[in-house]
Amino acid sequence: MHVSYRARCGMDERNRPLELRNKLFTLLKERAFRRGRIVLASGRESDFYFDMKPAMLDPEGAGLLAELILQEIHGVMADCIGGLEMGAVPLIAPVAMRSPEFGRRLPGFFVRKAVKDHGTKKRVDGADIAGKTVVILEDVTTTGGSAMDAVKVVEEAGAKVALVLSILDRGEGAAELYAKAGIPFKSLFRAEEFLAAA
Repeated sequence: MHVSYRARCGMDERNRPLELRNKLFTLLKERAFRRGRIVLASGRESDFYFDMKPAMLDPEGAGLLAELILQEIHGVMADCIGGLEMGAVPLIAPVAMRSPEFGRRLPGFFVRKAVKDHGTKKRVDGADIAGKTVVILEDVTTTGGSAMDAVKVVEEAGAKVALVLSILDRGEGAAELYAKAGIPFKSLFRAEEFLAAA
């Protein structure tokens, strides 16, 4: 039997989003947050980093992320969800799979960093996004450059971006970049939350 998002988040489950967020925070703190010098995708150096893959590919982590993402995009008019390989790929399938539980069907797609030199030679794989409105997912956002690359490819493919949603915003310019481009941006967490709890 289908249970709607509204029914699942009714009076008896008012605290569910906060409980899920707290569980995910604990899981990310244990499995994704690391101290140590590293060069980020943006080229900047940092003394801390987030490797989201162990959490995204964990059964509990995948479930928590999918539910929180679907709660976050409730009310956002979108036909599909996707993002740039590789960071967004582990997010896309569980969100697409669980979307009917939230009263909608969101097929997934991903944007290749480069066109394949064989096969279909497509840059966007998965759902056909031409003429659709999409949400772009990202694992960790620093300057916003990686997801902005995906946004450009998606727009060239004939889609409109309703929102860029990241698991974590490092707070290093992404929000400003998206605001300047007129693209709504949200994140489930901010880096400072983990730094404060370290």
